[in-house]
Amino acid sequence: MVPFGAPLHRHMKNWEIYLHKIWNGGKLFIIGVVVLLITFTLGTFKPNKNIVKKIEAVQEQKTISVLKKFGLHSPNFKYKNTKEFVASVQNCVNYLNLTTEEHKRIPDKIIIAMADVESASGTSRFATEGNALFGVRTWDPEVPQMKPQAIPNAVFGVKKYKNKCQSVADVIDILNRHPAYKDFRAERNKQIQKAYWNYKKLVPLLAPWSTNPDYGKIILRRMNELKL
Repeated sequence: MVPFGAPLHRHMKNWEIYLHKIWNGGKLFIIGVVVLLITFTLGTFKPNKNIVKKIEAVQEQKTISVLKKFGLHSPNFKYKNTKEFVASVQNCVNYLNLTTEEHKRIPDKIIIAMADVESASGTSRFATEGNALFGVRTWDPEVPQMKPQAIPNAVFGVKKYKNKCQSVADVIDILNRHPAYKDFRAERNKQIQKAYWNYKKLVPLLAPWSTNPDYGKIILRRMNELKL
């Protein structure tokens, strides 16, 4: 109620100011609610990719730790022919992948083809006597090894393993850490992001594994021959 004798226009002005403040406050409240809703929606349906990757990596490590605690044993290599040899290598790779982080896994087709070429389908002397499927060399006399028959006094030897799956594990480790395969790892990581293997681009980057300049072509051809 306007006091008797007070100027009417002054009180009208005060009400306008009051209503203006309420309106501005209401707008700020509405804007705040809208921002919260947008943030909630984006956070729920479009989560931050980096955060998701970190969560997945932590979960992956937990899963690997649990599997290792079970004390799983590597599968035996039992084969009488190329088909059975391929199946044995496949089983080994599958087993190793259980305890290998996704970004460190090597495509199974590549490992199978390399093992088949390097060991003549598991029939080479190094494979049968030393469980060595890839001819990995060592210059450390403390490491169990076999000397090439043609060079019995060689300063190097081919590494021996307790079992053939251990040989596969060693190759995966080498490809993941050796500087010579830096480009291979970079290309593999790109292809992992795309969720698609382009072997024609990836396999040639294994060239340092052999002194044969056509090594990449040999592996690709063997992959086709084995229908991998």
